[in-house]
Amino acid sequence: MNQLTQERAPIYEALERFRRMRVVPFDVPGHKRGRGNPELAALLGEACVQMDVNSMKPLDNLCHPVSVIRDAEILAAEAFGAAHAFLMVGGTTSAVQSMVLSVVARGDKIILPRNVHRSVMGALVLCGAQPVYVNPACDSRLGIPLGMEVEDVARAIRENPDAKAVLVNNPTYYGICSDLRSIVRLAHENGMLCLADEAHGTHFYFGEDLPVPAMAAGADMAAVSMHKSGGSLTQSSLLLAGPAMREGHVRQIINLTQTTSASYLLLSSLDISRRNLALRGKASFARVIELAEYARREINAIGGYYAYSRELINGDSIFDFDVTKLSVHTLDIGLAGIEVYDLLRDEYDIQIEFGDLGNILAYISIGDRERDIERLVGALAEIRRRFGGDKTGLMEQEYIDPEVAVSPQQAFYADHESLPLGQTAGRVCSEFVMCYPPGIPILAPGERITEKILDYIQYAKEKGCSMTGPEDAGIERLNVLKGV
Repeated sequence: MNQLTQERAPIYEALERFRRMRVVPFDVPGHKRGRGNPELAALLGEACVQMDVNSMKPLDNLCHPVSVIRDAEILAAEAFGAAHAFLMVGGTTSAVQSMVLSVVARGDKIILPRNVHRSVMGALVLCGAQPVYVNPACDSRLGIPLGMEVEDVARAIRENPDAKAVLVNNPTYYGICSDLRSIVRLAHENGMLCLADEAHGTHFYFGEDLPVPAMAAGADMAAVSMHKSGGSLTQSSLLLAGPAMREGHVRQIINLTQTTSASYLLLSSLDISRRNLALRGKASFARVIELAEYARREINAIGGYYAYSRELINGDSIFDFDVTKLSVHTLDIGLAGIEVYDLLRDEYDIQIEFGDLGNILAYISIGDRERDIERLVGALAEIRRRFGGDKTGLMEQEYIDPEVAVSPQQAFYADHESLPLGQTAGRVCSEFVMCYPPGIPILAPGERITEKILDYIQYAKEKGCSMTGPEDAGIERLNVLKGV
């Protein structure tokens, strides 16, 4: 076998060798290289369905990799500057949950910002750990949660010296970064591990003039969405670990929840995308930055919109900013972000990443072109002209400080009752409520429901936000703890 270098793609190479062998399949999947499902083969293509194969000795096994998957993980660790890398086929949700489950158990404390993705809260429901929230600062103009201030983290550590870990968003969905190096140092000085949710930070590892990636900052683990800015197929991700983590232990935790029937389409896409980033990432992300900055200038020239960037940096709650994130504040044209999001799709056939109450995010990545940016800018100019108005009556604040009554696990599994939404004020919620994306819970299990939160939920529903989480899909009722 040739030497392992970043020019290699071991899983892809093994699939190509396997394809040439013309093996007769008496194993799963049952479509048998597409022959049993011609409509699927026509949709996806022969090459795709022929590579949708089962784990076997020539192709290794994700649960216990010893050959080509092991080689691919070694190359990924090297490319990302990690001690260990794990290929994940359950999305970054699975990576985040495995990361959290690797470091905390029932009753353990973990320090984290409240504006985390639902996957973090889900992990706490599963393992029974106790969150210690550091409420992020908020930008009064943009209405969005920012990063964690270092002194707030230090205070949480002083008040909870028995906490096992600190978790940091790097970056937030909007592109905002905390002072990760300082937070890592604080955690380690106090005997705690530091974890990073880098769902939106894959490019930090390969671009120039971007915020520091978690592994370079000394973090102990990071969950990285390769399928977002890294170019791999949807649902493929990486879990990175530093030298303080035991590889075998992390693998055991991953195997508690990750499928035993890993998709080789996802695995090979991770392999190929890692190679692409290692070889061409620097130039690719320089182009992404160029496109994002061009879009930002053009959008700000329209008037009314505010495409924000590094001018927000304050050295603490906004320690750095990811300039590839085209985050745009919309309230000054008299429209909520979700309204601009809907108009772009319905009137202009442009699908952006998300719209919330005051902002939109257009995700710029390695597949974008200048003419696409120009079409977006032109559409935003028309939306302002056709639909813009006065901002009076628009809700400006995205983040509401939570009141935690009981742990997420205790609340999720406790006896509960279903009440109409308007009758839940003062009660403790036993389920999640969130707009998705971005997937940051408005309510998490164990948090007390307030009139302000109910107003927010009602307003978000009226504006057309896609809301998920509760048992009642219409979000007319909420489950609350009995007697609490």
